[in-house]
Formats: sequence, C-alpha cells, structure tokens
Amino acid sequence: MTVTVTPLGPTTGVEISGLSGSALVERSVADECLAALEQYGVVVYREAAVEDDDLVAFSRLLGDVVPLPMGAHEHREIQRITRDASKSKLAAYREATFFWHIDGTTDEVPNRATLLTARQVTDDGTGDTEFANTYAAYAALPEADRARLESLRVVHSFAASQSLVHPDPSPHERAAWDRVPSREHPLVWTRRSGRRSLLIGSTAGAVTGLPDEEGRAVLEHLHAWSTQPRFTVRHRWRVGDLVVWDNTGMLHRAQPYGEGSARLMHRTSLAGTEAIR
Repeated sequence: MTVTVTPLGPTTGVEISGLSGSALVERSVADECLAALEQYGVVVYREAAVEDDDLVAFSRLLGDVVPLPMGAHEHREIQRITRDASKSKLAAYREATFFWHIDGTTDEVPNRATLLTARQVTDDGTGDTEFANTYAAYAALPEADRARLESLRVVHSFAASQSLVHPDPSPHERAAWDRVPSREHPLVWTRRSGRRSLLIGSTAGAVTGLPDEEGRAVLEHLHAWSTQPRFTVRHRWRVGDLVVWDNTGMLHRAQPYGEGSARLMHRTSLAGTEAIR
C-alpha cells in the first residue's frame, strides 16, 4: 500500500495513511514519526490497527515508555481510556479531560508524548479529540506580550482542573484533590533548544504574584488566544486510528461523551526528557 502524508491544519497536525500493524514497528518509521512530531506536534496514523504488543513496541522505539498506574490492562504500559467504571478505576475523572489541558503539569518533568489508539468509537461523533499548538500560539503573540510573560509563573494543580467539573466540591472531594501536590512553573517553557511554548490549560489555577482576578484574566486571554482555529486541529476517530502528540507543547481535550459511551482507547506515554525551565 502507498504511504501518503497530508498536513491537517495551518500550524498543527499531519496524517499518515498506508501504514498499519507491525509495519509501524520499524526504526525508520519511528524516526520519521519523531521528525513529524517535532514539526507538526500531532501525528495521525489513520486506521493503523496496531495490536497492543506492537503499540508497546512502537512506543519503545520512540522513547522510554512509562508504566501507567491503574491502567486496567495486562501490559503495565497501557492504560484504558473509558468512562465505563467497570473497565477503569479512573473513569470518574475522565470528565475533566473535556477541558483543554496538558498531562503531568504537576510534575517537574511532564511526559514527552502520548500515543492513543481507538479500540471502540461512537457512531454519533462524540469523543473526538482536539489539539492546540502552544508553540505556534506563543510565537504569534505580539512582542510586547511575549516580553511581559517572560517573568510570570503559574501554579498548576489537580484541584484547578477538577473544580471545572465540580465547582462546589464537598470537603471530602476537596481533600482528595489536595492530596495531589500542586507545582509552580514558568508560564513560558523554554527548551534547551531555545524553542518556547505556553504552559497553560485547565490545571493552571493562579499566576504567582498577581491578584486572583488579574491572574485569571491573563490565563483566560492566553487560553482563548491559543485555541483559535489557526492553532488547532480536531481528530474524528475511526476504529484503529493511532494518534501521537507532543504532550509538552500541545493542549488537548476530548469532546464530551457519556458514561455509557462505547468509546474505548488504549494509551501509552513516553517519559519526559526535559524539566520545565
């Protein structure tokens, strides 16, 4: 089958078709994926139909694969993504993924990338995944705005994201959220390469040193700026699709789907290689 490569959006995403199954588990394919990830931020392998063993093997070619807690899968590197509580102990928290976020913002070194493949999808189009490119969003900011953001720092917390789902939590819920330590990061993440991105999303709860209202205004402005159509792409899932994205520079969110949805994804994650500076 002929392999075709098609850019998806003005700044974000590329679709690769014609590769499937064990054909993905090749050093040359992994190298091409990493290069595409650097350029586009999101790589879609359309109807790749990769089995779990090959998903883990391909992930290992891309980098160090981290064990995922409570994955509910025989492979410790694979996590089931579902809202069905009988299939995952984390199902109750999936509603928070309907908001733009970056995984692992309460860690010093967030995961480098995520791989997600569709095992079951819905017939009604719910559960699509959207991505927003915060490298491109930062680069497009007016110079004066970029200069102002250089010194700002943001507190990221699990509680900030959960409060979007449950704005009036019980004391028990709030205590459970607060058991996950928060972490302060620079608002602009500068890589060793010099590349920069905005570190925002649903876990960003406050700007250090600014009054709450002013800090929220800064974060809301950057959120609206970064999720403009020119920086985003929406993936409409088909069974077998495999999507790889740069978790450090792409916001992502799932379009809402219900607790009874058939949607089932298998996920692996690559360990981070660079602390946030």
